[in-house]
Amino acid sequence: MPMPKVVLVTGASSGFGRCIARTLAARGHHVYGTSRAPAGDDGAVRVLPLDVASDDSTRSCVEALLAAEGRIDVLVNNAGVGLCGSVEDTGLDEVRWQMETNFFGAVRMIRAVLPQMRAQRAGRLIAIGSLGGLVGMPYQPFYSASKFALEGLNEALRLELAGSGIDATSITPGDFKTGFTAARVFARESRSPAHRERMERVVSIYERDERNGADPQRVADLVAKLVAAPRVGVRYSVGRWDQRAAVFAKRLLPAALFERVLASTYSIR
Repeated sequence: MPMPKVVLVTGASSGFGRCIARTLAARGHHVYGTSRAPAGDDGAVRVLPLDVASDDSTRSCVEALLAAEGRIDVLVNNAGVGLCGSVEDTGLDEVRWQMETNFFGAVRMIRAVLPQMRAQRAGRLIAIGSLGGLVGMPYQPFYSASKFALEGLNEALRLELAGSGIDATSITPGDFKTGFTAARVFARESRSPAHRERMERVVSIYERDERNGADPQRVADLVAKLVAAPRVGVRYSVGRWDQRAAVFAKRLLPAALFERVLASTYSIR
């Protein structure tokens, strides 16, 4: 059996994060999950308080883990939020909130664990992205922007870490049955007359696909596979075959044609 790894999973109170943390713990790893308001440990998963938007909270979380374990082998950057609303109607403070959690939160965590990983000359960084970080999603533009940013960060980071013993990868899920649908946040002015009817139609399609999405255990199993793998690739997609095929089609089709396909998919007229 491979040696157990010390793993930190952010956003482990629900959804992908909880499923990932429990799956890794069941496979014998020393797993630490995080939550902004932890209610105690979750079985074999030790839960630490963490607000990824806070430098102090990030530092305290990593220090607590290192005090207990003396090392960290894997960081799973999973914490995230979903903001819905048009570019036109979303306030800049709301945009900053979205980016602060999904992107800058991941950056904080990476910067917090890298010194220890460099001292070990070993470590793995796994980012939970989204197919929405490879295809721009109407009425979720800043969610898409945050996930696009994670993909660019991962690509650059892999090159910067070459030869260090540390590697990085991202996972880009499609629609899954998680708490994301219920937790979706709408911009304050998201139902302005210019966008109300179209946005409601598009979001209803998102919610239908999410309710009928795949089992999040598939993402957790993929993470477990990557934790154990001797090396990892740039990114891995997981989810419904048609959604994954759309990303492949984007590479092959002329941009204007792919845009028409996407508009048809979401009933944008």
